[in-house]
Amino acid sequence: MAASGKDFYEVLGVGEKASPEEIKKAYRKLAKENHPDANRGDPKAAERFKEIGEAYAILSDAEKRKKYDQMRRLGSLGFGGGRGGARRSPPGGAGAPDFSFEDLQGGFGNISDLFSSLFDLGKKAPDGSSGAGTRRSPPRQKGQNVEYVVEIPFLTAARGGKISVDVAITEDCATCGGDGAKPGTEVKRCEECLGSGTVSFGQGGFAVKRPCPACFGRGKIPEIPCPSCSGRGSVRQQRKISINVRPGVETGSKVRLSGQGERGRAGGPPGDLVITYKVKPHSFFRRDGLDVHVKVPINIVQATLGSKIRVRTISGKKVVLRIPKGTQSGTKFRIRGQGIQKADRIGDQYVEVVVSVPDELTDEELKAMEEFAEATGLKH
Repeated sequence: MAASGKDFYEVLGVGEKASPEEIKKAYRKLAKENHPDANRGDPKAAERFKEIGEAYAILSDAEKRKKYDQMRRLGSLGFGGGRGGARRSPPGGAGAPDFSFEDLQGGFGNISDLFSSLFDLGKKAPDGSSGAGTRRSPPRQKGQNVEYVVEIPFLTAARGGKISVDVAITEDCATCGGDGAKPGTEVKRCEECLGSGTVSFGQGGFAVKRPCPACFGRGKIPEIPCPSCSGRGSVRQQRKISINVRPGVETGSKVRLSGQGERGRAGGPPGDLVITYKVKPHSFFRRDGLDVHVKVPINIVQATLGSKIRVRTISGKKVVLRIPKGTQSGTKFRIRGQGIQKADRIGDQYVEVVVSVPDELTDEELKAMEEFAEATGLKH
């Protein structure tokens, strides 16, 4: 349970039956609204942001969510008391009913495993003790992945190429090297978490660990904060990244760039950058799978007497297309092998001719049309 008395579902504002998509959507909305960078001057923003992240970390993982739901059901049984969990009442005495965790193992599996995996309890310290009261270094954690939707030109998506993307990433402060202290000054152990980088909170006999809001999970606090990052040890930077676009990508295609996401915590590896492509429409070409479709206007003379036209292709070259006599408007022609290539497959280009009728005719053109009408019996 959260320190405020709310559980993780309430923190994200979703119901117990919420789908993974609903949980992810709620997290993204709340994380954006409560990010410390967007709430400068609000000292509680970091606390809310970490609480939201903690709730999402549990509910977005199917196994952890299952165990968390089990814990919530156990909590509704009225467990109370101190850190040891449930307590037995003396025989014949008043108070909590006589039961133990062992009595519940048949219904919920190994209770100690449940709490150990979900709440980081019961882990052994290096000396073999239970770890209670020991001071541990902040745990290494991989940085969060960053997801971006990037629009790319139609021809770049079809033929492949390079694009540049400006991405906002949280990076170690170059001034202080990430420790949050003004250069030349010292850092001291955080007294809030005793240097562990995490604090425990909960209800009754249950405890959950989360990053310490006082030291941002670093386990130490600068004596004099770095002026560049205000003691956070990180800054928001715009990074320009070059991406190689594979030929044949389409809207919804993704590419993952390892190590290009948010920085890790306590020396952990950085996350990944996940790019989702959105292909811009083209004024001439239209895609259908690996095939390309175009419309080309021709005049009535070309359609009637036949002609040859030059048609653009996505490769940049023009292909000569023969128009037979008596071609009707809307007729389609196929140019093999001029579509989009993806791996060992390649599509075709389809050309639809559209017969255009002139709005105005010169006297000579009008006379010729009238003679044509008389010869065909169309003039009344």
